[in-house]
Amino acid sequence: MLLISYDISNDKLRTRFSKFIMKYGHRLQYSLYEIRNSKRVLNNIQIAIENDFAKQFDETDSVMIFMMSKHCKIKKYGYAKHRDEELIIL
Repeated sequence: MLLISYDISNDKLRTRFSKFIMKYGHRLQYSLYEIRNSKRVLNNIQIAIENDFAKQFDETDSVMIFMMSKHCKIKKYGYAKHRDEELIIL
């Protein structure tokens, strides 16, 4: 799993980046996304950031990618604890 967090000051660039990241995963919080990853997905994301976005970032913008292993423990509270439960509709 990947966690991608960003802080981008330009509204248009931030919206474009958010839409780009949504193609690969889902939003956990406003600027935090969870992505079920493979090396290919990670590579595609990094190439797109380097080629399409990084040149437009200013000195206050940041993007961080956290590569989580299967052994990482995540404790969830509130709404977040229900996100992994399957929904069954009869």
